[in-house]
Amino acid sequence: MNGALLNIDRVALWALWAGLALAAAMAVIVIIVRLGLIAHQRFVRRLTRRYGPLIDRALRGDAGAIDSLVRSPSHYRLELARRLIFPLVEDRRPDRIAATRDIIRAMSLVPLADRWLRSRRWWRRVPALHAFGLLQFADRARQLVAALDDDNAEVRNAALDALADLHDPATLPAIVVRLHDTSLQRGRRAAALAAFGSQCEEFLLELSSVDPAQRVNYAKALTICGTVRSRSVLCEWTADAREAVRAAALEALARIGLDDRAAALAIAALDSSDVQERAMAAAALHGWTGGGDAPSHLARHLGDSWPVAVRAAHALRSIGPAGCAALRPYAARDDQAGVLARQMLWDAEAAV
Repeated sequence: MNGALLNIDRVALWALWAGLALAAAMAVIVIIVRLGLIAHQRFVRRLTRRYGPLIDRALRGDAGAIDSLVRSPSHYRLELARRLIFPLVEDRRPDRIAATRDIIRAMSLVPLADRWLRSRRWWRRVPALHAFGLLQFADRARQLVAALDDDNAEVRNAALDALADLHDPATLPAIVVRLHDTSLQRGRRAAALAAFGSQCEEFLLELSSVDPAQRVNYAKALTICGTVRSRSVLCEWTADAREAVRAAALEALARIGLDDRAAALAIAALDSSDVQERAMAAAALHGWTGGGDAPSHLARHLGDSWPVAVRAAHALRSIGPAGCAALRPYAARDDQAGVLARQMLWDAEAAV
């Protein structure tokens, strides 16, 4: 019995020492990582002070500055490339892109980016993709499209960003067919479509005709890039058996704008049993001053579920005098409809 207790004590002691050793090792790792980050930040600050003015002059075409960048130490090159390329996210002037591309070529960084694009390390493939996209290397479009099928999600998302930056119409089909790829971030998929705008519309409509199961996604995509060309198709989708499709179609119509047919469908959709569909119908009627007596239909929904009521109130406010006239009978009430009516009427008076 005593021997068994002694063995348990020894196991507990060893477990304690193992835990302490692990904790100490983790602490050392954290300290080393932090020291490494501090050292890297200092290196970046020194590099920026030394090469920042050179980069500015090189972008203005100063041959001496370009030569200094070309002769910079090899271990500086990656950080200098970041200083050259990353500002293009905000500054997309063609002259700056062209000047940066020339400097990158002069510094022999393109072969490095090509090697990184073939690297087995995903964290190297990502910056290579960003570089080719931001610098608009159209001759690398095939590699960017191929990267959409990379095993790593970060690489796939970076490839989508790069294709949006590249803005090559030949890559548009590859981007649109990834519309349903949930491994790609939704915001990035939307940004890629927005980068091409109405250029996406025809292909989206073609796909939607052969793939009706994905109408929700196509309608949401047309919310981003659709034009009046899509209006008749979206009107047809408001009669789809699926509530989500009807709501998405109305949302797209809200962005594209209504005609008499679309307005009549939106007014009818205000009586849907689905809250989201009613809300999108109210949003679609924003600013509509045509036929169908939209103000009276919208006013009846001021006491509806909040997503519907608030959109109906804003739609009435946007319609002008007719909308305000429909709001006034509700302004004396103490319920939700009254609160919304008073707020919209106050906003209308303040805007005068």
